[in-house]
Amino acid sequence: MSNINGINTINDKVNKANNKMNKATLISQTANKSGLSKEVVSNVLEAFMSTVIQALHEKQEVQLMGFGSFVVASRSAITARNPKTGEPIQVPATSFPKFKPGKLLKEAVK
Repeated sequence: MSNINGINTINDKVNKANNKMNKATLISQTANKSGLSKEVVSNVLEAFMSTVIQALHEKQEVQLMGFGSFVVASRSAITARNPKTGEPIQVPATSFPKFKPGKLLKEAVK
């Protein structure tokens, strides 16, 4: 474990085959670092995700200073072409969640 600008980076227990950390591993490592039980950490993570989802549903930005922001972005409606037939099709406007990393996160990943 190393420390970059006050952020501990954890390289152990990350699935090395696909370089991903799953939810169970995140809960386990957070429980170990915080001294809380896995059940408490799991409940907090579920509450966090639910709160972020609800805020984004209400078109609110969720900003965690230094870490990043969860925002709702929009795509305008466009006319595209069906690649098989070449006929034009309408692609409707849509909103989607987006994450914008903060300064500390960007520096930690460099």
